[in-house]
Amino acid sequence: MANALYPKWKEARLQGTANAALDGSGTTGLYAIIVDTGTYTYSAAHEFYSSLSGLAGTTEQEIGTKTYTNGVFDGADVTLPSVTAGATCEAIVLFIKNAGASTTWRLVAFLDTGVTGLPVTPNGGNIGISWNASGIFAL
Repeated sequence: MANALYPKWKEARLQGTANAALDGSGTTGLYAIIVDTGTYTYSAAHEFYSSLSGLAGTTEQEIGTKTYTNGVFDGADVTLPSVTAGATCEAIVLFIKNAGASTTWRLVAFLDTGVTGLPVTPNGGNIGISWNASGIFAL
């Protein structure tokens, strides 16, 4: 699977739906988590965090210092702290949190290429995510 934006997120952005903007922070921020693609398979029908499986524990990290230039979205590299040892993870999923349950956290992007350090096998330590120099994704 190549990098993909979740179609349900794109639909929500086009309609101006709540919980679809990338400019929030904290409880409304954009987060990254790593996944094992042996357990999780990307689906264009997936819309919310609760559709995910094969997560590397519950370790997620908010993406800060976001920029939006000429249709390219970028943000600061992130470090996932103390990721529970487990299966090799081959992809990163970006999602928008909110104050509600994970069944309302909107999936944004599935990234399995162009990210330094993938695949990675969690061992209980920190895992750094370095985005592609050309940005995280473009519209």
